[in-house]
Amino acid sequence: MSHGRIRTRWERLDERFAPIGGDRFVEVLFEDGRWLEGPAYSPLWRSVLFSDIPNDRVMRWDETTGVVGVWRSPAGYANGRIVDRQGRVVHCHHGSRSVSRVEPDGSVTTLADAYEGRRLNSPNDLVERADGSVWFTDPSYGIHSDYEGHQGESETDGCHVYRVDADGSVSRVADDFAQPNGLAFSADERELYVVDSERNHVRRFDVAGEGALSGGEVLVTADTGGYDGVRVDDAGRLWLAGHDGLHCVHPDGTLLGKLLLPEVCSNLTFGGAQGNVLFVTATTLLLSIRVTCRGASYPG
Repeated sequence: MSHGRIRTRWERLDERFAPIGGDRFVEVLFEDGRWLEGPAYSPLWRSVLFSDIPNDRVMRWDETTGVVGVWRSPAGYANGRIVDRQGRVVHCHHGSRSVSRVEPDGSVTTLADAYEGRRLNSPNDLVERADGSVWFTDPSYGIHSDYEGHQGESETDGCHVYRVDADGSVSRVADDFAQPNGLAFSADERELYVVDSERNHVRRFDVAGEGALSGGEVLVTADTGGYDGVRVDDAGRLWLAGHDGLHCVHPDGTLLGKLLLPEVCSNLTFGGAQGNVLFVTATTLLLSIRVTCRGASYPG
């Protein structure tokens, strides 16, 4: 059940954005959130899971019926999530300051809640690599107050990026961020893009075969507000959640164009049967639009 439509507004800033198009209207799938985040599409369930963080609940939009319902509440103030290559849901939690995985039988496995004996801050967003490792960011937003988690003290020496290997070991892979947020691999997984929301830019790292990072140069800086979530399409372009909509950035760092939206965007994902539907969380709204590109890692 759709809650309405918004006329699609594309802003072309570079001729290379010309092939991008899609529906004439953006569909409003849900409009009753407080601060929505972390959309993830499940091909098996034909559903999108997304977080309403301050209300401490995970919502589920059903593609076949259009119905939105509560999937889990309380939810540990869940934020970002993925559906991994085995179809399991992996969440970041502000409340428990952890990364967890929901197994097929419904049980929950904690993948990470500490590094070198110290509690994490508030894991925010995550991505899976083909080797089964899970990479996540750990800013401090969830411990600033009780709005999106539980007010608390940081036990780490900053806000970093971590990797959980298939054997359960946790490694710190980058430690020079102010507030690391969204992250995404290039299609060949040789590069990792990480948003620093406090510094309003996106950095690009080279990924070695064993998972070590090098480089880390700034690829693009937000021209309006800051960036939050990021995904990569089948042409290698970055799609970034910004204050005025989604920004599409060429791998060379050029801002190609925008999908202008009425509320501040937090995150996005590609989904649908062909991987060419953008699902966007934008403050109180869950939005969707079918576009002329596909997600790079779809199906996962």
